[in-house]
Amino acid sequence: MSSRTKYFVVSTSTCLTVLLLIGSVIGRSASPDDTYKHMGVFADVVSRIKSEYVEEPDMKSVTLGALNGMLEAIDPFASYLNADQYRDYLKNKDVKRADVGLILSKKFGYVGVVGTITGSPAAKANFTTGDMIESIGGVATRDMPLAYASMLLQGESGTTVDLSVVRVRHPEPTAVKLTRATFALPAVESRTIGDKVGYINVDALSPALVKEVAANVQKLQKDGATKLVLDLRNCATGSPEDGIALANLFMKSGRITYLVGQKMPRQNFDADPAKAITALPLAVLTNRGTADAAEVAAAALMDNKRAQVVGERTYGDAAVRRAITMEDGGAIILSVAKYYSPDGGKAIQDAGVTPNNTVSDTDAQVEVDDNGEPAPEAAGTEKQKKVEDDAVVKKALELLAKG
Repeated sequence: MSSRTKYFVVSTSTCLTVLLLIGSVIGRSASPDDTYKHMGVFADVVSRIKSEYVEEPDMKSVTLGALNGMLEAIDPFASYLNADQYRDYLKNKDVKRADVGLILSKKFGYVGVVGTITGSPAAKANFTTGDMIESIGGVATRDMPLAYASMLLQGESGTTVDLSVVRVRHPEPTAVKLTRATFALPAVESRTIGDKVGYINVDALSPALVKEVAANVQKLQKDGATKLVLDLRNCATGSPEDGIALANLFMKSGRITYLVGQKMPRQNFDADPAKAITALPLAVLTNRGTADAAEVAAAALMDNKRAQVVGERTYGDAAVRRAITMEDGGAIILSVAKYYSPDGGKAIQDAGVTPNNTVSDTDAQVEVDDNGEPAPEAAGTEKQKKVEDDAVVKKALELLAKG
């Protein structure tokens, strides 16, 4: 395909996406006749492209681009899978395979990085929130279904996958080779800092890790902690249910979150006083890499005035997703219901969680060389920093000291 044709395909896909979105939005409140009129405009544009363009366009690419662009515009975690891709998805979705530890969403048509799992190959290669993956194994991620991208990253332990990455601090694409591996979610860490302040660092969430948080909090209290800091920065693993359970450890009453969708009735999640384990003053730390379960917990604790939330706005991801089968054997994986902050504002996936104490997370990212590998002099720098020297932690300690 010539460069001119490629440009045409991308630009046309964008135009078709806009038309589809306009039609769908207007169609929600319009009569059936108006809906058909807007769909007719879409069909007419497609027909004109096919008959009038200077050369025969790749209509499959145009249509695929429009479909994926429409899905990304309403849901950055959605995917359209053709029949073959959906068969592969069903075959592999419940199979435990080695992975690289990347948490993904769609961004500007490409696959973007939400975060990494601590200790994973991707974390060791210093991927960070906002990085863009241009290609996986030589296959461009432009208009690639998100679920398919995740499948490409998985495989046999010890095998490698080549990525082309545009990093936040390195705008030129770099080649990165990751070795797939099996790894466990990182354990919860805790210690006492400052003036009898218990610090709990949570890099991932699961039912077992929520129990670890509870055990660490109880130990800190037993050791004399009078205040708590819960660090949820870069915690992007875990289901909303895990976030509900985490928030309940610190809440005796109040609404934690609620769930609602177009075809799913509202479901409220309220704190169970029997599950609360502490009433100590609390500060919660967030950043742009805080997602999903951790966001649900942060929103609940802030809106119920149970904690001061300190740091940056979170990523925005808390929903129920389902695969909806299409007539041609393909499927779309779509958010069918979203979790909301208890104050009744926007959905967490749409707006994220903005702390009531905004502080930039100034921790330096580890520098990489031209090959995308950690620079020797930078490796391990972040681990060597004292928690008390962290600007976000300092702000949390100030707030706790003020009561």
